[in-house]
Amino acid sequence: MLKLRLSRGGTKKRPVYKVVVADSRFARDGRFIEKVGFFNPLLPKDKKERVGLEAERIKYWLGQGAKPTTRVARILGENELMPMPVNGNNPNKAIPKKERNKKEEDKTEAPKADAAPAAEAPKEEAPKADAAPAAEAPKEEKK
Repeated sequence: MLKLRLSRGGTKKRPVYKVVVADSRFARDGRFIEKVGFFNPLLPKDKKERVGLEAERIKYWLGQGAKPTTRVARILGENELMPMPVNGNNPNKAIPKKERNKKEEDKTEAPKADAAPAAEAPKEEAPKADAAPAAEAPKEEKK
């Protein structure tokens, strides 16, 4: 499967990326088919030199079935080469992992506790054919 993705270059703590077309099985910084642009995240967003793309080649590879990664899709969207991708929504990412696990355990325990009373409630409601037992049933539940 072909991917449009970033290949890291530069030195330690000074990254510069190439936008490349590569097979998804190849290493991130390894073999690629064609270089179609560059991305320098260290420059301010308003600088022209931050991103350089070969629009015609990118459109060609998208037509051939290459799928951009999320970051490349965003770069292409900002440069109007494809529609801007929808922002993801992962509200759990802001919560520390230990607390997330506790919440998941609570959620799994809560349906089990809710399932038992829910099963009992229809059993109580089913035999209510007369008006008098129906009036007495709510009083018993309140106790």
